[in-house]
Amino acid sequence: MASNDTAPGVHIEEIASGVRTITGVATSITAFIGRAPRGPVNEPRTIPSFADFERRFGGLSNQSTMSFAVRDFFSNGGGEAVIVRVYRRGAVASGSSESGAARFALLTESRQPEVQTAVDARVRAAEEAADRLELTASAPGAWGNSLLLRVDHALPDRADRSSFNLSVRDRAMNAVESFRNVSIAADSPRRVDRVLEQESLLVRVPEGAGLPAERPGETPGETPGATPGESAASPAEDHTARRPFELGSDGVAITDDEIVGSEAERDGLFALDTVDLFNLLCIPPLAADVDVAPDTWQAAAEYCRRRRAVLIIDPPQGWSRGEQARTGIESIGVSNSHAAIYFPRIRQANPLRANQIEAFAPCGAVAGVIARTDATRGVWKAPAGLDARITGISGFSTALTDAEIGELNPLGVNCLRTLPEVDGVVWGARTREGDDRLASEWKYLPVRRTALFIEESLWRGTQWVVFEPNDEPLWAQIRLNLGAFMNGLFRQGAFEGATPREAYFVKCDRETTTQNDINLGTVNILVGFAPLKPAEFVVIRIQRVAGQIAT
Repeated sequence: MASNDTAPGVHIEEIASGVRTITGVATSITAFIGRAPRGPVNEPRTIPSFADFERRFGGLSNQSTMSFAVRDFFSNGGGEAVIVRVYRRGAVASGSSESGAARFALLTESRQPEVQTAVDARVRAAEEAADRLELTASAPGAWGNSLLLRVDHALPDRADRSSFNLSVRDRAMNAVESFRNVSIAADSPRRVDRVLEQESLLVRVPEGAGLPAERPGETPGETPGATPGESAASPAEDHTARRPFELGSDGVAITDDEIVGSEAERDGLFALDTVDLFNLLCIPPLAADVDVAPDTWQAAAEYCRRRRAVLIIDPPQGWSRGEQARTGIESIGVSNSHAAIYFPRIRQANPLRANQIEAFAPCGAVAGVIARTDATRGVWKAPAGLDARITGISGFSTALTDAEIGELNPLGVNCLRTLPEVDGVVWGARTREGDDRLASEWKYLPVRRTALFIEESLWRGTQWVVFEPNDEPLWAQIRLNLGAFMNGLFRQGAFEGATPREAYFVKCDRETTTQNDINLGTVNILVGFAPLKPAEFVVIRIQRVAGQIAT
């Protein structure tokens, strides 16, 4: 709008162009749900590498099939993973914490000198809760048993008698956290429970636990400022101020209940509600010999449909031959274009068992191959073929013949196979609607994933439209912005067709949005595209030409 100028002269104003660039979303962020040695429970964490998984979730564990799947994901080209750790508490053993997290008791100054042995410490910590500051490991698991704590009072002269220094050492990961000048005073800006909640990855003040009237006493035998446990006069001495008085536990094998979780509690599968975006979902087996139940696969596929993602299904352990996969595919219970199944399982060395060769779920490796294909070729390229090599494996649990692949592929089972020139490749790109009998338009995985990519990108890129005047100027801006985005994909080779007119269209005008729609506050946008479909069957016809006949 022109300004109300009163002084003669030249006045310059900037006018908005109406161009709002739509950015394509990520296509291969992979979510994993399963058991892990450590880390927050039912709190998704995004990690960029397996080294970060080792730091935050404990690395490889024979109890965690998810840990091997995450390793395979990153070793095959994966770039970003979202980890949801689930935990199942077992029966509480003597000396163990009910919550599964290690518990510590830091006795106050007036009580600390009386502590002489570990037995006395545990008795006093249990009987006189008012004379201690109680801490727990930040998450359940036996990892908390390796924590060492140290308290010292090496503070500035101006510090009051409610303040102290707290150091925590994680011996398993060789990490140390130090919190200086924390306080047990309720009105202190450095109140210890709030500081630990905001800054510590290792310990917390338990919810509902109060703070003592006195600050904790200094840890016996420790030198202020030194690493906890390294400067002790007698490192074997088991002071309460240094070691847990209740041990943490890794729990017991998880079940499908922990995986599915509750939407109301936002745990298990529904913990991903707090994640802004993920594109692939992997649920490794519950244990080395326990498969995920069909009902869980169905719930996960439905959740992926809601979140515009794709579920990667692992084959049951009992599928050891192609015939078993052919007859058992119906038992999976998922007929959804937002899911794909891969068979057979991969075989690779287990470094935790002297590199013995074992069978593992293929979901992590397949997700890594998909991520690598997206990065090098685009989401519209089928993640299969000679380029879709699986690295770090010694083979598969069963070798499939061409005849067996010919039986499984029409049923929507994506096969993994070896070829003379490569150790292992993905040799299928169909969704669970890829069964030829269904005649689905979402038969192929790249077609489904390309549609999801466009849907998510346009949904995020058109938020500015809400509450704009619903008339021709708005419709023209929509056509301009969405058309520019689709044309960019066309130029990258994402669509079939020689010209933009053959490849896609964007329609938003009086035909899509009637006066009644305008009265209802609705603007309708119609976007269409011609997807690329993989060359699944390459037919070469060879004809022998007869030699020239002399006449």
